[in-house]
Amino acid sequence: MMTEWMILFESPNFRWVLIGSLLLGFSSGVIGCFAYLRKQSLISDGMAHATLPGVAFIYILFQTKALPVLLIGATITSLIATYCIQTIIQQSKLKADAAIGVTLSVFFGFGIVLLTYIQQNMTGNQAGIDSFIFGQAASIVKNDVYTIGIVSLLILLLTVIFFREFRYTTFDLNFSKGIGIPVKWVNGLLFSLLVAVIVIGIQMVGVVLIVALLITPALAARYWTDSLTKMTIISGSFGAISGLIGTIFSSIAHDLPTGPMIVLTASALFFISLLFGIKKGIIVRRIAG
Repeated sequence: MMTEWMILFESPNFRWVLIGSLLLGFSSGVIGCFAYLRKQSLISDGMAHATLPGVAFIYILFQTKALPVLLIGATITSLIATYCIQTIIQQSKLKADAAIGVTLSVFFGFGIVLLTYIQQNMTGNQAGIDSFIFGQAASIVKNDVYTIGIVSLLILLLTVIFFREFRYTTFDLNFSKGIGIPVKWVNGLLFSLLVAVIVIGIQMVGVVLIVALLITPALAARYWTDSLTKMTIISGSFGAISGLIGTIFSSIAHDLPTGPMIVLTASALFFISLLFGIKKGIIVRRIAG
């Protein structure tokens, strides 16, 4: 057994996937707290699904699978989808969930059409492009980890620098405006960080499951504390643990995909928190009651 573990950790590919999962999990958990508390989980889902046509379109234009290039396309279409959602909500009588549902369906459907076109009409090396739907962590290489690491550290740095502004605008917009915080700019920055997390996570977890990695650690952390500062740390830790355990389990059982295993691990942490969380856990509340 020990020999198997040594062989596993000696594999360069495993180490890169593990580091990428840890970085992505922690940054997703931290920024996911604000998405959850602002009740923007559905918008995040729409943004995630909207990355698919961007990836496919960039591949059609440049026929490259270089992650930084593909992520540019993913970022552009995700931002366009976000703008479409906000415009529909403001300019029509549709509610937010309907606007998100329409936008998500259109962008994701368009992405599937482009992927089908790539598979049927392009002769280049398109293998792996469709893995962005459900993720393919095993395809991550050292340069991809560098990209994920740089973006993750930038997200964490900006979150620390603007933590006060994010806190105030999340809980009290009128107070934030009263003390001179540029609310629109801060909201735009937070949306940009949310897009960044989604974009760097789609290769590992996929457009379908990346929102689960964003929201589930935050949901779990909410059962352990009422402090936003502690919540972001706990949520980031849960995300990192999910990345660690999910990657190890998927590597031991060779036929299991890494992305879904990471999400399942995060879900297990959520159910543990739901039962035993010291602030809102079901068992703790019953004992206290």
